[in-house]
Amino acid sequence: MSFRALLTSQADDGTTTELVDLTDEDLMPGEVTVDVEYSTVNYKDALAVTGAGRIMRRFPLVPGIDFAGTVTASDDPRFAVGDAVVANGWGLSQTHHGGLAERARVDADWLVPLPERFSTFEAMAIGTAGYTAMLCILALEHGGLTPDSGDVLVTGATGGVGSVAIAVLSGLGYRVVASTGRPSEHDYLTGLGAAEVIDRGPLGEPGKPFVRPRWAGAVDTVGSHTLANVLAATERDGVVAACGLAQGNDLPTTVLPFILRGVTLAGIDSVEASQGVRHTAWQRLARDLDPDKLAMAATTVGLGDVVATARRVLDGQVRGRTVVDVRS
Repeated sequence: MSFRALLTSQADDGTTTELVDLTDEDLMPGEVTVDVEYSTVNYKDALAVTGAGRIMRRFPLVPGIDFAGTVTASDDPRFAVGDAVVANGWGLSQTHHGGLAERARVDADWLVPLPERFSTFEAMAIGTAGYTAMLCILALEHGGLTPDSGDVLVTGATGGVGSVAIAVLSGLGYRVVASTGRPSEHDYLTGLGAAEVIDRGPLGEPGKPFVRPRWAGAVDTVGSHTLANVLAATERDGVVAACGLAQGNDLPTTVLPFILRGVTLAGIDSVEASQGVRHTAWQRLARDLDPDKLAMAATTVGLGDVVATARRVLDGQVRGRTVVDVRS
């Protein structure tokens, strides 16, 4: 029986991504087969399907770093036919067929049972971006941050990670400062819970390694000069969680914030996080994420719209979370 999928292939002048029909014989090895209902277009997906970034390590390959759906076959006792599951990261869209298809077969260790509170659509309205946001928040808490500590900055605020981070942090009682280059999104960001919206411009410029403290913690999705400036303005014993490199993978800073203010820089790896951490993150999302704010941050496209949407993501024209209904 055939199913629809996006397939990215290598060409002489880069890569091409097109909608094709595959069969179960095209699926890769794994203990669990899933009828995929929803996937997403994350920044990493946009790099992969457009060929703008070297994400895939083999070709041809189905893109999509996450998916949610229902188990249709399982050789692992942890999962039964009919179970709702979610997958984020691991080898998806790098070495293994990803979630932008109507069917997937993966290692059982890559799957997390979907909390009962969430539908498969809501799981992908959260997606890898929202799950990563929660990993950042867990890191801030692990570093000792509380709502009484002071402001928390979120960079790349209109993106998927930023949107969910603002929604969850504000719901937990933090005063959130949102950094964005899109002032027209002020009402969107305050609707998610941001108490203050600032222009990303100064943060993105080369700055001093140590300045007057402005926030107790931060969730940074940008990297490069932005992360350096965030660290320079973090208060004593503050915590910064770094999970992205939209501006670049360099970090032009010094040790001063670390040795003079005791600032902690926590790196976030969402791709190969342990099962225990994943379960904790999804359970916390089920508890702490306001469903109304989640709905506010999500839009839906069909499988055939993914490539065009990916280009818009790279051009900074998409806000929040983009859910892909792979069945449409």
